[in-house]
Amino acid sequence: MKNKKFVILILIPVFIYQTIFMFLPILGNAVISFMDYNPLRADNVFIGFDNYVKMLGDSVFYKSLINTLVFVFVTVILNILISLTLATFISQLKSNKTRSIFRMIAFLPCIAPIVASSVVWLRSIYSTNNGLLNLIIKACGGDSINWLGSSNYLMISVIIFTIWADIGYNIILFSAGIDGIPNEFFQASEIDGAGRWRQFFKITLPLLGRTFAFVTMMTLISHFQMFAQFNILAYKGLGPQQSGLVITSYIYKMAFEHKEMGYASAISMALLAIILIITLIQQRSNKVDWEY
Repeated sequence: MKNKKFVILILIPVFIYQTIFMFLPILGNAVISFMDYNPLRADNVFIGFDNYVKMLGDSVFYKSLINTLVFVFVTVILNILISLTLATFISQLKSNKTRSIFRMIAFLPCIAPIVASSVVWLRSIYSTNNGLLNLIIKACGGDSINWLGSSNYLMISVIIFTIWADIGYNIILFSAGIDGIPNEFFQASEIDGAGRWRQFFKITLPLLGRTFAFVTMMTLISHFQMFAQFNILAYKGLGPQQSGLVITSYIYKMAFEHKEMGYASAISMALLAIILIITLIQQRSNKVDWEY
């Protein structure tokens, strides 16, 4: 009974925080989505589902939705594959100091603010004239590529940057998951003659089920909400032929540039629904029923 009271006391500040900074803002956003709301007007009228009807007929919204889905699924898949591969490689190293150094190097990009990193990549890596990528291409005899000014390359460029900036988190999480697998499993498999590849697919990957599910869910949620790199790398958050416009950028433009906060709130509620649906599907498809 004492332990139960202690747990309740510990959780009360968490519930207060969640209520003030999460549930109440979502509720307020939902209310605004049913209004023709402009913070510069004194009179904001209730218009029912008009904002949602407008959204369903908005071709720009569909363009931002498609761009968001492409960005999220390509980036999440590549992020998980690369981070899991690197985490497995790091965990194979025998020296604890060497493993720590590699993990620190992988995590360094996550420390820098994403806005500052985006500016550095914009001016030093993706620059058409003197960018590092184009200097390498020229040295190999190729022609410069307009990485951020072409609709064919803009999304690829943002995906590459995002993976570089975000991959460190998942490397740390996967490394922790791999280190948590009892070494007896690997020793027994070596006695049976299993090689590294067989150990990975038969032991490491199955026993990383919970870590894999958590990493996938958190990466999906965070990538749906990414905004800063699009606003910096894509010109005015749009890019050529709106190839860099994602839902978060569209919400920002509607709310703060066009002052249509009611419509922006409706789009943000749609984004919330998409994230919830995909998260539920991902959770159901990654049920793990094992112990070790």
